[in-house]
Amino acid sequence: MTDDGPQWQERQRRAVQAHAAADARQRAAEQAEAAGLVARFAAEANRRGLRTTALAVRSYDGRSRYRTRLTGWYVDRAHSRAVDPAGRFYLLTVPASLRARLFGADPRPAPAPLVVGRGGRDGESIPLRDLLDRRLDAGDDWG
Repeated sequence: MTDDGPQWQERQRRAVQAHAAADARQRAAEQAEAAGLVARFAAEANRRGLRTTALAVRSYDGRSRYRTRLTGWYVDRAHSRAVDPAGRFYLLTVPASLRARLFGADPRPAPAPLVVGRGGRDGESIPLRDLLDRRLDAGDDWG
């Protein structure tokens, strides 16, 4: 019996589809859990009266900084992630552009990761829950 017949190819195709579907379900579940954490953070920050700030974005290369129309709370010290008062999560990096320099940038909400920094080159990662708890605990003294 050979492994290159039509039946084997069909089994392989189904296995790949099943794996992709399971991966998509896992990602959706993680995104839903992370969205819940972000929404709870925003509700608690609003309840505590934490000051919001005008959010800025940086270019991917880190050389330029652009204003936005957004307000919210930076949730990491690098000011590369933020949450707005409505509970939306933002990655605050955009491509460098003259338009952004002149008119500001308009970042879109992004799905929050359950582990911030996972897979990064520096090896530093932190569970989203811990990051948001630290931000809440710091109050208005966040730097």
